[in-house]
Formats: sequence, C-alpha cells, structure tokens
Amino acid sequence: MAAKSPLATVKSFFAALLLWSFFVAGLAAAMGGAGAVLDGTAKTAATFAGIAVSLVTGTRIAKRPKIKAFLSTRPVLWFLFLFNGGVAAVAYFTMDGAKGIATAAGMGLVALGAAGGLLSGRRGSGADRTQEEPTGNSATGW
Repeated sequence: MAAKSPLATVKSFFAALLLWSFFVAGLAAAMGGAGAVLDGTAKTAATFAGIAVSLVTGTRIAKRPKIKAFLSTRPVLWFLFLFNGGVAAVAYFTMDGAKGIATAAGMGLVALGAAGGLLSGRRGSGADRTQEEPTGNSATGW
C-alpha cells in the first residue's frame, strides 16, 4: 500500500476532527446542553436534533477500521454487555413512567447487541479451529 500524500493526510485529519466535533456537539445538545440557552419548543427541537446528529456521526465513526476493531474485542464487548445490562435494570426499577421504560429498552438493546457480538465471535473461533472440508453431499455438507 502506498503512503498517503501530505495533503491527503491533512485532509483526513480535518475530516476526522470535524466528524468528532459534530459527534460531541450532538451529544452535548442531546444531554441537555441546549437547555442552558433555550427553553420550550426550541429546547426540545435542539435535543432531538442533537440525538440525530450524534447517531449519524457516531455510526460513521464506528465504521472506521481502528474503532471497529477496538469495539469488536472481547473485553469491550463484555464491558458493553455488563454495563448496559446493569444500567437497563437500574433504570427500569428507579425511573418512573415512559422515560424509565425507554431508557431500559435502549440500554437493553445495546447489551443484547454486545451479547450477539460475543456469541458470534465464539462461533467464529470454533469454525476457524476445525477447518475441515465437508464430506458426502456437497449441497448439505453431510
């Protein structure tokens, strides 16, 4: 693989910086940072816009090869599973109404996603160890 030109390196750096800046700004707006200057409908709109911005930019960040490799390691998946599962249980029992149920459901989905990553990684490692060709009927592998 050829080395990147200095211009491409600078361009990549500023693109990553802009992406991370939008992600942090979206998180700040979603977590109530907009409430310091806005109120009423404008605050609600800024909160939902912050949620959308952080989801879109977070998804783009998570698709980068180094971040994707980090997020798919077993220790990170275990942390996500245990932490988010615990937060989901605590939120369900301590928060009232729809807000508690929605928080528990969202955190529970993240925990289930991490559990799926743990299980798929476990299945993949077993298949890699055997590497045997199926015998018999090639359509069914029996």
